Amino acid sequence: MAVEAAKWRHALEELGFTTYTVAGSGPVDVTLPGLAIDASEPPSTAEVDRALDRADLVVVENLCSLPLNGAASDVVASVLAGRPALLHHHDLPWQRPQFLGHPPPPDDPRWRHVTINELSRGELAARGIRATTVYNSFAVPAGDEGPPSARDGRGRTADAVREALGAGPGDRVVLQPTRALARKNVAGGLAAAAHLGAVYWLLGPAEDGYGPDLDRLVAATGGPVVLGTPELPGGDEVGIEDAYAACDVVALPSTWEGFGNPSVESATHRRPLVIGPYPVARELAAFGFDWFGLDDLDRLDAWLAAPDTALLEHNLEVARRHFSLAGLPGRIAAVLPDLG
Repeated sequence: MAVEAAKWRHALEELGFTTYTVAGSGPVDVTLPGLAIDASEPPSTAEVDRALDRADLVVVENLCSLPLNGAASDVVASVLAGRPALLHHHDLPWQRPQFLGHPPPPDDPRWRHVTINELSRGELAARGIRATTVYNSFAVPAGDEGPPSARDGRGRTADAVREALGAGPGDRVVLQPTRALARKNVAGGLAAAAHLGAVYWLLGPAEDGYGPDLDRLVAATGGPVVLGTPELPGGDEVGIEDAYAACDVVALPSTWEGFGNPSVESATHRRPLVIGPYPVARELAAFGFDWFGLDDLDRLDAWLAAPDTALLEHNLEVARRHFSLAGLPGRIAAVLPDLG
C-alpha cells in the first residue's frame, strides 16, 4: 500500500499539486502517532485539523477503509466532512473475516471513493456508495528493455542471488514475493515449486501468528526452500528488482488479494506467473494476460523446458496498455472532486 501511495503522490505532483504526507509513523512530512494502527488513542480533532489545514485536497489511503484504527478513522472523517477528499480503498471490512460485521466506509458529498478493483466498486455500490476503479499502476519498460527471455540477461547481482539461493545455472527458482499469511496460500506455492523441481523462495515474513503454520509446511516439503532474502558477499542488499531477475517463475497462489501486484510485476519483469484462484485475479486476467493456474503446472513445466518469449512479450504489452504508471495522472484527474 505504501508503494501505491507513493505512486499517487508523484502522479498528483505531475498534475500540479504540491504534496505532503501525514501518518502515524515513518518517513513522512507530518507525524501524528495517533494515526498508527497500534496507537493507544487516536489523534485529537485539533491535531488532525492542524495537520490538514493547508491542504486543498486530502487523499486518505485505506485509513477509512479497514477498521484497524477505527477511532482515528472517525476523527479523520469528521475533520474532512464537507471538504474535498479522495478515499483510496485498498481493502474493505467485509473482505477480511475478522471485520465481517463492520459497516462500510464513511461517505460525504464532497468526497470521491476510489477502489483498486471492480469487485470492490460493486460491493460499495451495493451499500449505497458510488466509487470509481483506478487499478494499481506500474513502471512498464519499453519493448527493447529488459531480458528477452526467462533465462537471459540476469546481470551479476541476480546471478549472485541465485548462487546464494543454492540454485545452479540449470536449476529453477520459483519466487513467491509475498508475506506468509493464510490467504497467501504458501502451501500452493510450495506445491508448484515441487511440481516444477524448483527452489521455492518466499520473500516476505510470516505475520499474524502464521509462523508455526509456515514451519510445518516447510518441514513437510521435500524440495529446497529459502525464506527471506539471502545474504550476498560484501553485504549487498537484495531488492525486489533483483528477486524478479533471479527467478524463473513468479508464484501468486493466493486465495484472496485486493489486487496482487506480482500479477502485473511478473509481466513487467518478463517472468511467467503461476496464479491462485483469488476473485480479483479473474478480473485482471480478463484484460488478456496469459498466466498459468495452479492446475496448469504441466503446461508451465513444458514452457520452462522450451520458453516461448511470445508469451512474455504478450503479457508485457497487456501491462503496458492497461496498467502503465504513465497513465496514472490522467486516471486520477478523471476522479478528482471539485476543489472549489
